[in-house]
Order: sequence, then structure tokens, then C-alpha cells
Amino acid sequence: MAILERFGDIIKANINSIIDKMEDPSKMIDQYLRDMMEDFAEVKQSTAGVMAAETRTKRQLDENQAEVAKYAEYAKKALTAGNEGDARTFIAKKQEVENLGASLMTTYAAAHENAVKMRQMHDKLAADIETLKARREMIKAKVAVAKTQETLNDAAASIGSAQGAMSAFNRMEDKAGKMLDEANAMAELNTAPIDEAKALEEKYAAKGSVSVDDELSRLKSELGM
Repeated sequence: MAILERFGDIIKANINSIIDKMEDPSKMIDQYLRDMMEDFAEVKQSTAGVMAAETRTKRQLDENQAEVAKYAEYAKKALTAGNEGDARTFIAKKQEVENLGASLMTTYAAAHENAVKMRQMHDKLAADIETLKARREMIKAKVAVAKTQETLNDAAASIGSAQGAMSAFNRMEDKAGKMLDEANAMAELNTAPIDEAKALEEKYAAKGSVSVDDELSRLKSELGM
């Protein structure tokens, strides 16, 4: 049956492989679960139909076997009553029903095999869905932790860049200080040297000068004032 092959492919799907290919598992896991639920609904409906066909075929087979037993019993009663012609009629009918029963047996065997396969796939898909439901929150939690780690990694990278900028800033500050020291030294070198003798001359010349008050006193003394 084509439907068996189709749903066989669904059952063979590897959940872990699909999750690994998801770009955003926290979002895709919900979509994948919805897809599986849709497939499961179709599998369930198909399984019910196949199982119903098995039940119907089994009932027809049981009715056929009961009819075979009925005509066999009638043939025995006819012989017991001495009616061989009637017994032949019942035996012929019994053989006709038996031939139909052989066809029904083949049909039932195929229906039973299909029903078993469909029920196995139904149960497998149901189990996968329950497993996925149980793992959904765990997967989302892992994604959340991964995103947090990515944020921390970005922050660490930013801090590294800031440290590099700070190091460059310190180098520029040291360079500016060096330039300032060199400029001050150059200004000092450009200043005219101090004449020490000249400085001393001014010092002592200032000490040898007479104040106005002293000279006024001297004049008063000379004039007898």
C-alpha cells in the first residue's frame, strides 16, 4: 500500500538530525511538533480505516467458516436420514462456500498484516510526539542559555576592544607628557644664561648707596642744625 510507504518515511525521520539543522530550534521545534501532529492525525485516521477493514474481513471469514460447518452438518443429517441426494447438494454447497473462504482467508491475511504495520507506525509516531513534547522545554532552555552565552561572548569581545583602546590612550598620554617635557627643556635652553658677576655687582652697588635720610642728617650736622 502506498500509504504504508508514505507513513513509513514519516516514522523513519530522525528527530535529532532535523533539530541539528534548525536555524532557531526554539521556534522550529514548535513548527516541527505541529507538523508531526498533522501527520499523526492522518496516520490515526488511516490506521482506523485499515483496522476496520481487517475487522470486516475477519467477520466475513468467520461467517464463511460457520456456513461451511453448517452445510457439513446438514450433509451428515441427510445421510443419516437416508437422503444421499440431499447430502450431495449440501456437500456441493459446502465446497462452493469453502472456495470463497479460501479467497477470504488470503484477503484477511493481507488486511491483518496491513493493520499490524499501521498500528506499529501509529504507536511509533505517537511515542515520538510524546518524546518531542517532553524535550521541547529542555531544547528551548538550552537555546536560551546558548543565546545568553553569545551575549557574554560579545560583551567579553567589547571589553577586550575597550582594553585595547585604553592601552592606546595610555600610550598617547605618555607620548604627550614626553612632548611637553621636551618643549619645557627646549624653552629652558633658549633662555639667556645669567651673568653671575653682574648680579653680584648690582647687589653690592645697592649696599654702597646712601639713603636720602642719611644724606639729610649729614647736611644738618654740617650746618650746625
